Amino acid sequence: MANGRVMTDTTLTFYWGSGSPWAWRAMLGLELKGLSYESKILQFSKGEHRSPEMLARNPRGKVPVLVHGDVVVYESLAILAYLDRAFPEPPIFGATPQEAAAVWRLVSEHDAYVVPLGTRVIRPLFTSPEAVAEKADDIRAGADELHKELGTVEARLASGGQWLASKAPSAADAAYFVSVQQILRAAGKPAAEPLGLGLLPLEQKYPKLAAWAERFAKVPGVARTWPPHWTEK
Repeated sequence: MANGRVMTDTTLTFYWGSGSPWAWRAMLGLELKGLSYESKILQFSKGEHRSPEMLARNPRGKVPVLVHGDVVVYESLAILAYLDRAFPEPPIFGATPQEAAAVWRLVSEHDAYVVPLGTRVIRPLFTSPEAVAEKADDIRAGADELHKELGTVEARLASGGQWLASKAPSAADAAYFVSVQQILRAAGKPAAEPLGLGLLPLEQKYPKLAAWAERFAKVPGVARTWPPHWTEK
């Protein structure tokens, strides 16, 4: 261990980009594992994720990409699964069969339901006011469905336990944390205010979810994963 982080015999190199939710949750996996890794941030605006070197690692030209010796892994869920096999402790896919099932189910539900709804609500809010006005009805409808999904998470947390699927932070917490932060960032945009999405303040409608997000943000290493362009002034 070095500064509380696990040193490996072979360097872990992580390629990512600021603002990519998929890269963010994969990086959270590295931090939850307490692993030492080399961070390689790519500039989307310069097309660095589609350079010949990166296309050799991931022909889809996307991030994240993890390189561990001769092993190259892309797609965030594959990276998380690889990390859990390559570095079993602490587990991020559950310590028991029951926990593993819960983690995988929640990650699957997140990717199948929350991500499409989040994209439907979030993406337009980062565009022009004209685009928001044009899609206002669809954004509101998407937000209504998103509230149902957030409500299921709130109910799960209300039933007890600090984390979503296991006794320790897991891949499920990482997935939902990224989405919740993106939702909050989008809901705080001026263009969102006249839409009446009802997502802010989070602690009023979803107090358990808000407390969980605050708790996860304080887990060692999580602060290092924040998208740089969110914190730049």
